[in-house]
Amino acid sequence: MIVSGVLAAALCIVALTLPVPYVIESPGPTFNTLGKDGSNPVIQVSGHSTYPAAGQLDLVTVYVSGGPTSSVNIVQAYRAWLDSSRSVIPEELVYAPGTSQQEVNSQNAVAMTTSQEDATAAALTQLKISYQTRLAVAAIPQQSASAGQLEPGDVLVSVNGAPVTTLKVIQDALAASNGEAVSVQVQRGSDMLTKSITPQKGDGGKYLLGIALQYKFNFPFDVNIALSNVGGPSAGMMFALGIIDTLTPGDLTGGKHFAGTGTIEPGGTVGAIGGIAQKMIGARHSGATVFLAPAANCNEVAGHVPDGLQVVKVQTLQQAYDAVAQIAAGKDSSALPTCQAG
Repeated sequence: MIVSGVLAAALCIVALTLPVPYVIESPGPTFNTLGKDGSNPVIQVSGHSTYPAAGQLDLVTVYVSGGPTSSVNIVQAYRAWLDSSRSVIPEELVYAPGTSQQEVNSQNAVAMTTSQEDATAAALTQLKISYQTRLAVAAIPQQSASAGQLEPGDVLVSVNGAPVTTLKVIQDALAASNGEAVSVQVQRGSDMLTKSITPQKGDGGKYLLGIALQYKFNFPFDVNIALSNVGGPSAGMMFALGIIDTLTPGDLTGGKHFAGTGTIEPGGTVGAIGGIAQKMIGARHSGATVFLAPAANCNEVAGHVPDGLQVVKVQTLQQAYDAVAQIAAGKDSSALPTCQAG
């Protein structure tokens, strides 16, 4: 009986410490885009006038436990489930099967770099400062129409003779080809190459080259963002607001404490992110009184707003900028859009 009891206890301990297929999201630290990371300013500009800014425009983060980066046992998952500040999510909803820690780190790093470039583009667009935009190949899936023809890093120059200035140029050229091969001119390093590619019809019935694209920008001055140990694309909107405040006289925040989250596109569209409930908690803990939330996340915001935090719903960088300016000026902000359930 003693031996059986010891074995049973040992099996229970093993069972409780075995990893379970869940991910735990917890509130992470916040970073003021107008402040410093260590001894370096988060936003550094060279080649253009800059202006000191008071107040805070915080980007917010989430700690993620479980998945490829660490393990979670049943006790940790249960304790997190009982904690309203944390979320427990099935691992397959966060990471694709077979994803490695190296892949996660790489994807987060690329997403962060891309978000910084997109934020700079969005800020300059908002300020009506001209810059050059090019579209480049980011990835080519296997069995793609462009597999073996194009390579990641190729910059698209023209499709059937039409200069590639926007994604729509490519879409229009493929639609006009009606499935016939198109002539795609790309710049690969210092070489200019022309490829004949037969597009494939996608699920939506549109003809596709089968490539993932990314923007490549040529800005008139340098904007560098120094932030260590933070990855992903969700800081884009707050980076853009910080860049605008840095490049313009005066103080956008009026010395007040704002926080927010959202991806950003070069044209200024704000996109959805993950872990927004935890990010709002982190923002409030850091002292923020106003939180800028993507409209696409509103269903996750409603019912989870911490006491003392005003949430403003935004769809564009212009809306985010106007909301911050209005609150900073001490004007009535009760009419600003917020998130409602449903």
